[in-house]
Amino acid sequence: MEEPIIYHLIADYGVRVNILRASIDPGKRGRMFVELAGEDSQLSHGLNYLERTGVQVEPLAQEIQHLTERCTGCTSCVPHCPTQALDVDRQTWEVSFNPEKCIVCLSCLDVCIYKAMVLKDFSV
Repeated sequence: MEEPIIYHLIADYGVRVNILRASIDPGKRGRMFVELAGEDSQLSHGLNYLERTGVQVEPLAQEIQHLTERCTGCTSCVPHCPTQALDVDRQTWEVSFNPEKCIVCLSCLDVCIYKAMVLKDFSV
């Protein structure tokens, strides 16, 4: 992109932008996972702006699931979770997962050797 699209979403349309994950190489195609918040009209105008500039927008169609039957309580995933969606009970050493806090950053998938954290895909 030749223009600062995140700036325009915020300044021109009043959209709150939370960048969850990004892979952007200058001169090449990039991908960003963002959370957009605001009034319905702000979001609508902001999404129209993105479409006009050629940005492809797709709703996130994935979520993380914690498979408790695979989890050994090793806690290797806990410090890698940026939103504290994963926590450990210091008495029982059981790992708990709060999907409401999860931003699907995939960090837990990379560190769980027991494959207790999995990605559920909702796309058709």
